[in-house]
Amino acid sequence: MTKAKLQMRPMQVEDLDAVVRIEPTLYSHPWTRTNFQDSLKSGHSAWVMLMDDEVVAYALMMVVLDEASLLNISVAKPYQRQGFGQVILQHMIDRAKTAQASTMFLEVRQSNQAALSLYEKMGFAEMSVRRGYYPAATGREDAVLMGLTI
Repeated sequence: MTKAKLQMRPMQVEDLDAVVRIEPTLYSHPWTRTNFQDSLKSGHSAWVMLMDDEVVAYALMMVVLDEASLLNISVAKPYQRQGFGQVILQHMIDRAKTAQASTMFLEVRQSNQAALSLYEKMGFAEMSVRRGYYPAATGREDAVLMGLTI
């Protein structure tokens, strides 16, 4: 990971321009500005990772009672495979602990081997497969449901 100044802070409406520029470079069916706005309005735990004031990663999580659901975690392409994903994921796990969640859940495309590897490295375990969960270019793609006891 680079030695530039990294900062983690709550996502703000002002961050959405950068976030919605990154999102479609990563996903075939990206979240929209409205999806992010709705998540912020709902009070979800939403964070950005900045490097020298540039958004390089972001994550959003919903906590209900003692369960945390990771809704979106993304690292801009130029910053992938440098450890940023692990840093922001650990930050979200820490936020879930602070919110007194006992379990964190997430869904990931079955084809996303890099993400699956990261989640397994961080202690997440496969719980089930959700058939046809994600839209895909050729129809639907299965999601792997993963969980972490925290």
